[in-house]
Amino acid sequence: MKCIVLPEKYDYDGSQISSLWAYNSFGVQEDSVVVFRGACDVKIEHMIDLEDRRANESIWSEDMVSFIIEHFDSTDLKLIYTRQRFFTALVREYLADLGVRTTREGDDLFLNGKKLTVSIASTSAVSQKIHFGINVSHDVYGNLKEAGIGEDKQVASFMKAVGEAYVREFEDIEKDLRKSRPLGAI
Repeated sequence: MKCIVLPEKYDYDGSQISSLWAYNSFGVQEDSVVVFRGACDVKIEHMIDLEDRRANESIWSEDMVSFIIEHFDSTDLKLIYTRQRFFTALVREYLADLGVRTTREGDDLFLNGKKLTVSIASTSAVSQKIHFGINVSHDVYGNLKEAGIGEDKQVASFMKAVGEAYVREFEDIEKDLRKSRPLGAI
């Protein structure tokens, strides 16, 4: 699995959730997490969440860190939702290590009662995808600046650390798979 942290601003519009986006954009054909920072403005045609789409909700932020995760080992929707929840818990754990207290409800994190993150997971014929966004600044919702993580260097460090932590977890899982004997085997 590969982690790519984009050094330049890159806006999220929802199209990045499409299959093979990391390959089309960066030549990455393996499982990956691509991390970038920029504005977020998801157009209705790119909305995956049907509740948001039916309610004509907007997903917008002037400054958001986005994690685009793609796995090629399955197209199981339940598995990618499990991975999405795992990623949310991983982000919460990392924030706690920085002294930021959040609460988690499903795949959402809240800071001081205000929603801090957005996330969606889905599948295609070839892969599973997750978008996880966390506000750096926002007038209405929770954000990293409010949590004391607002300087560019702090945000960049956060992006890299969380992306690499996710990769390490999956590398560790792969190692565990190769050392465990199946039940009933001697």
